This record gives sequence, C-alpha cells and structure tokens, in this order.
Amino acid sequence: MYTFSSKLKTFSFALMIIGLLGVGYGFFSGPSTVEEVKVMLQDSHDAHGEVADSHGTDAYAANADAHGDEHAEHVLHLIKNKPWSALYVALFFFFMISLATLAFYAIQHAAQAGWSVVLFRVMEGITAYLPVGGVLLFVFFVLSSLHMNHLFTWMDPEVVAHDELIQNKSGYLNVPFFLIRAAIYIIGWVIYRNHARKLTLAQDNASDLSNYTKLFKRSAAFLVFFLVSESMMSWDWIMSLDPHWFSTLFGWYVFASMIVSAITTIALISIYLKGKGYLEFVNDSHLHDLAKFMFGFSVFWTYLWFSQFMLIWYADIPEEVTYFISRFNEYKIPFLGMLVLNFLFPLLVLMNSDYKRVPWFIVTTGIVILIGHYVDIFVMIMPATVGDQWFFGISEISSVLLVLGIFIYVVFTALSKAPLLAKGNPFIKESEHFHY
Repeated sequence: MYTFSSKLKTFSFALMIIGLLGVGYGFFSGPSTVEEVKVMLQDSHDAHGEVADSHGTDAYAANADAHGDEHAEHVLHLIKNKPWSALYVALFFFFMISLATLAFYAIQHAAQAGWSVVLFRVMEGITAYLPVGGVLLFVFFVLSSLHMNHLFTWMDPEVVAHDELIQNKSGYLNVPFFLIRAAIYIIGWVIYRNHARKLTLAQDNASDLSNYTKLFKRSAAFLVFFLVSESMMSWDWIMSLDPHWFSTLFGWYVFASMIVSAITTIALISIYLKGKGYLEFVNDSHLHDLAKFMFGFSVFWTYLWFSQFMLIWYADIPEEVTYFISRFNEYKIPFLGMLVLNFLFPLLVLMNSDYKRVPWFIVTTGIVILIGHYVDIFVMIMPATVGDQWFFGISEISSVLLVLGIFIYVVFTALSKAPLLAKGNPFIKESEHFHY
C-alpha cells in the first residue's frame, strides 16, 4: 500500500495556498474603471515613444477624445477577463489530463492489453481528479453564465442582439443547453470512472472473471460515448470562445494534446512512485512503452496541428484565417514556441530507443512536453478572451500552482486508498514479466 507522505501533502497545501493568494491578487490588482485604463493606455503610448512632438500629442488627444472611451472600455473587459482566463486555462489543462487518462485506461481494457496492467492503479489515481475537476469547471461555467466574466461572448445578450451569425447558432449556443451538455459530459465520464474502479477492486478478490468481462464490455461502450462527448466538449468549452470560427479537426486536435499530456503524467507519477520504493513491478520496458506513446502522440499532435493550419492557410477564407492571424500576430512567441516544445523537442530526444528507458531522461522530457501543451491550451483560449492584453504573469503562474496543488492532493490521496497492483486481472503475470 502506498502512503501519502506528509512532505508531499504539505507541498500540495503550500501550492494551493500560494496559488490562491496569487489568483486573488490577479483579480484585485487590475484597473477597475475606464479612466484608469485610459491612463494606462496613455502611459503605454508614451513609453513606446510614439508621441514625438506637440502635433503628435494633439493628434493623439483628438483621437482619444473621439474613440478613447469605447476603446478603453473594450480594453477594460479584456483586462478583467485575464485572471478568469488564466484560471480557466489551468482548470481545463489539468482536467484534460485526467479525462484523457480515463480514455487511455478504457482503451487498455477494451483492447485487453497485457503490458499496462501494472499501471492501472496509477491511471485510476489520476482519474480520481475527474469529479473534482468537473465540479470546478461546472462552477466556472455557471459563474460565466451569470456574467461574472466575458469569456463566452455568445452568453452576452447585448452581443447576440447585434450579431446575426451568433443568433443563427443560438439553438445550440445558449446557456441552459450549454450547461446541460456540460453536466451530461461530466456525469457520464465520472460514472464510468467510478464503475471501472469498483470493478477492478472487486476483481482483486474475485474467484472468477465476471468483473473483468463486464469492464471489457463497458469500456468498449464508454469509448463510443467518449469520442462523441470529447468532440462536443471541445466545441463547447474551447471553440465557442471564438463563436465566428470553426474547424472540423478541432475535436481531434484537442484530443491529441490531451492524450500526450495524460500519458506523460502517467509516466511521471509512475517514475516518482518507483523512486520511492513502490511499483517494483514496473520495469524499463513499461517506461519504454510509455515514452513511445509520448513520442508517437507528439507526432500525431503535430500532424493535426499542421493539417488544420495548412488547410485554412491554403483556402485563405477570411472567416477561417482570422483565427490564425490573431494568434500569429499577437501570440507569435507562444504560437511558434509550442511547436518546438511539442514536436521538435520530443522528436529529437525520444527517437533514440535507449533514452526511453532512462527515468531521469523521461522526467525531463515529460516536464517540457507538459509545459508545451499548457502553452497549447493557453494559445487556444487567450486570444479569444484577452486579445493582445496577454502576458505570463502572477495570474497564470498562480492558477497553475493552485490547480496543481489540488491535483496532487486528490491523485495521491486516491493512490493511498488501494493496493498499487491490480492483482485480479488475468494478464497480471504477463504485465509483471513484460520485456521489450
């Protein structure tokens, strides 16, 4: 049995406290009035040296009088969105790790895989965050629907009243239906997670394979539900932030980012537990296979990224290219940087088979990959919600620390509740003696 160490528990609480303080600071530190924003914009304008003489100053002042209030009010909305957006990126990032781990776990059961059985308890521990993360996200959506922020513009009646395109989508993009769909997704995922956990624990002490057989069939059925619900989730929770834009590849693209992050997290936690004297049945071949999945799905993510980008760029349809124009012009460093972190780096370092068996090498690579896919989610969300008013600051760092603290506490608490070996699985011996 794994024991949740007091040091790690204290560390998780410290992350939550520091993160909560930083998130609070982010909400209360920004400008609160249009006048404060106008002063900030004037200072920024002067600092960039754009006001060179008295004629320039007069011209700027005249322009500010004519358009300043409207522009400043728009910037104020973007700045107020920033802490909300930073929190949303962190909530979605850690939730998608847990959700994709559940999908990977279901695939192992549906495929009757033998190599991964010794990792099942690690996967179940990671998916324990799913109900907690689901509640946090649903509360976030409820607060958004109450106009506590302006992330989802289609939730604002004033915006919808002057936007014919959003009006035409209102049958799908409306608050009650949005929340109902979110509840269905989350409840469906959590029900399968809890049921699967119950069956695997029951199988440990069973005299037959009835629980294993049930889980095999139900995992296959769940994957059908997951494929549909994950695609719709990506439309609802991410793509609807840009309600004028759509991509038929988007669901797969989000899934690719999710699955890479999930497998990386499985590898990191497995290596941590093995280093602490647990998971002695996990060997270099298991780590090698996890690293192969990290490599393979990184290439798959790149394929989907390029496919989506190339097709939209080549077609050059105005309502489609606007998505990439805003990201390339205003988010060039993170937009191009994530290609290095998510494709070039894993391609170069994980191509060698021997390196895939070295724990510290996998950990280093995994941390870089997780940072890269956090940036991917950041670039999906921020341009639509904060525009050009972005930067990595206290709000972003604190949000990650807060949710990371919750994630660590929930996951490792779950790991301490059951033996780390699913001994009742019929392929357990194959997994324990797995060598590649």
